[in-house]
Amino acid sequence: MSQASPVRFTREPVLNKNQAITANRLIVHAPAIAPAIEALEHVAEHWPDRYTVFLSLGRLVPTPDLLAWKFPDNVMVEIPAQTLGHPLTQQLMAHLAESGISMCLAWCEPGSPACNGQDWRFVLSDARKHGSAESASGLTLAWGLPDAKSFDHAITNGYDGASGWFFLHGATVTRQLAPAHAQIVRLLNLVRMNKDIVDIEAVLKQDVALSYKLLKYINSAGFGLMCEIQSFRHAVTILGYDKLHKWLSLLLVSASRDPSAAALMQTAIARGRFMERIGAKFFDRQEADNLFITGAFSLLDVLLGTGMQTVLEEMHLPDQVAESLLGDKGVYSPFLKLARATESFDATALTTQVETLQLDHRDVNEAMLSGLAFADRLELS
Repeated sequence: MSQASPVRFTREPVLNKNQAITANRLIVHAPAIAPAIEALEHVAEHWPDRYTVFLSLGRLVPTPDLLAWKFPDNVMVEIPAQTLGHPLTQQLMAHLAESGISMCLAWCEPGSPACNGQDWRFVLSDARKHGSAESASGLTLAWGLPDAKSFDHAITNGYDGASGWFFLHGATVTRQLAPAHAQIVRLLNLVRMNKDIVDIEAVLKQDVALSYKLLKYINSAGFGLMCEIQSFRHAVTILGYDKLHKWLSLLLVSASRDPSAAALMQTAIARGRFMERIGAKFFDRQEADNLFITGAFSLLDVLLGTGMQTVLEEMHLPDQVAESLLGDKGVYSPFLKLARATESFDATALTTQVETLQLDHRDVNEAMLSGLAFADRLELS
């Protein structure tokens, strides 16, 4: 249901110059510090703790009121350059420095005194306004990059990394699957059609790395199983074919050799987990895996460098999943659209989609962070 002045979370990944994940950036859109803290406390159980989390308060001025929150160990507070002269921001910064909590300077103008005014861990600049990074006291991150090519340009011009979704755009597309990807699709199809275990094992034995990856994912995914899965046959016995198909899907998602593969995989799997959780109120348990696969496969065209239609022609996916991956008419499409809306510095689209689905923003915030934490636990990078 809709709330008055709800607190909304959106996010961005932070990548280093090798496009490996360095941090997750959480943007908290709130009317004031107090409700922001309340929302952060509400999601404490689902906090993503593998990487540093840059905490951005959006348009709010950072003040000592933020100290009422019990900071997770991996939090770094963003300080907008425009607020550096504010007395309350100065008080907060003094307390954070005294407590050993790192800070990132956001919206810095490269070369300005603010960028060098203190020992910042990271300095974030809008690369649309500042094409090159000049000397700063921290690692310089570009923001606002439109595509993968612009990232390469930013690194050439002195930036140490970037925050944002540039890696989702500008990928080269081919007309057919690479042999390694086709092998995984074949495996998925066998499982989907409930073929004999012997036939499926024969495919897995052709690539021992696939078997290893599959077992690693299942055992690291927080299943809460009473025992460790030791083999594919054991996995079938414990999970069944339907559940196993979900985890085999991760093999395809993780097959990319693109430089930004880790960020793409994190995004795809976080989408899948998010959709699985937030769609639980709308679909029965049997369809939860379809929601997960829709989200996880939503970036297959980028991950595999192949058109989505080409990929789907090779796979035996349920019609509802295929329809949602190809357009807005599928039954899972509103939830995929919602997942994408969390991937922005701006929360306008997120608010619209939450209201359309008549959801509670608190549930959406929780599902988003839970999905991110889940993807990070899979050790994709």
